Amino acid sequence: MNTQLKPDIHWVGYIDWSIRDFHSYNTKRGATYNSYLIQDEKNVLVDTVKYLYADKLLQNVAELVPLDKIDYVVCNHAEPDHASGVADVMNACPNATLVCNAKCLDTLKAYMDGSNWKTQVVASGEELSIGKRTLKFIFTPMVHWPESMFTYCPEEKLLFSMDAFGQHLATSERFDDELPLDLILEEARTYYANIVMPYSAQVAKLLPSAAALDIDMIAPAHGVVWRKNIPAILEAYTAWAARKTKAKVMIVYDTMWNSTAIMADQIFKGACSVDGVSVEKIFVRVSDLTQLADASLDCAAMAVGSATLNTKMMPAMAAALNYLGGLKPPVKFGFAFGSCGWGKGAMEEIAEILPKMGWELVAPGVKSKFRPTQEQLDACFEAGKLLAQKALG
Repeated sequence: MNTQLKPDIHWVGYIDWSIRDFHSYNTKRGATYNSYLIQDEKNVLVDTVKYLYADKLLQNVAELVPLDKIDYVVCNHAEPDHASGVADVMNACPNATLVCNAKCLDTLKAYMDGSNWKTQVVASGEELSIGKRTLKFIFTPMVHWPESMFTYCPEEKLLFSMDAFGQHLATSERFDDELPLDLILEEARTYYANIVMPYSAQVAKLLPSAAALDIDMIAPAHGVVWRKNIPAILEAYTAWAARKTKAKVMIVYDTMWNSTAIMADQIFKGACSVDGVSVEKIFVRVSDLTQLADASLDCAAMAVGSATLNTKMMPAMAAALNYLGGLKPPVKFGFAFGSCGWGKGAMEEIAEILPKMGWELVAPGVKSKFRPTQEQLDACFEAGKLLAQKALG
């Protein structure tokens, strides 16, 4: 396995082949925790790994340089998937100084005992000379935590980009030109949708300054390193951060005795009756939140429906709306539908939530009692048609 990014710069991280859940993100292809070693007059470790694999990281480092010769450990982001190994690394590297910003240090010390660490707090734009190379620290607050930052090495035209441009993808290949580009972009899109999408405004502000850097390699904290297709990932991030939607309609539903599913079918048919619109239907109880977020990243209009359970929407639908509410997809238009046996229920609850998410309701919600009537099915068809027309713009 080739771990060398540049002469004397190596990947020393860990490949997690078995992980399938990342705080509700379905990591179907596993993940990597990327850590990078720079050997110079000063030896620098850029980011660590999850604490479970700190021993593997240290073994990788020790194969290249003695642990007592590590001078600096740079922490770009304090989230535990990158940084919970910091304590073990600092204990194993007695001469190392931890380099991070003030917010990052505070966060790390909230997770672990850092009272014995040697630390160097840096400001945005500050540079650290390590010999023939320089490290420049670029703050990227809320991309995607308040303490996030990039580390840039101008001599190598190398950007250590933290979570930005990453993918959850377990692979022995380290570079983007060693795997199919469409596979990498698929995982990059899923990563963006489930992790970064709520912070698109911050990403949009950051991208011009990142693009202005002289870069021929981007080394993220997860997934493969970008060395050939950098324009492709920058173009993708620019589109995602701009919250550009396609002429796309989603019908998201949960059903109990098939009544809501029948209504979803009619909405689907109505939307499909409009030329030029892509239509996708998701049964949330047999899908997952990761798929839902990914599909919503460029969706213009969405119909949301649920059967009623104990006067509430179905649990899977409640989870789906909670997840989407946090991610803030660029959906502009919505429609609520559902079924019940008696009294008020799921449809009313959904119709109340969607406007709070910033979606314009295109028609009054449709609620069927037990089984939908032909009139109600006709209303669902028309709502689907209207959603598609709105999606076309």
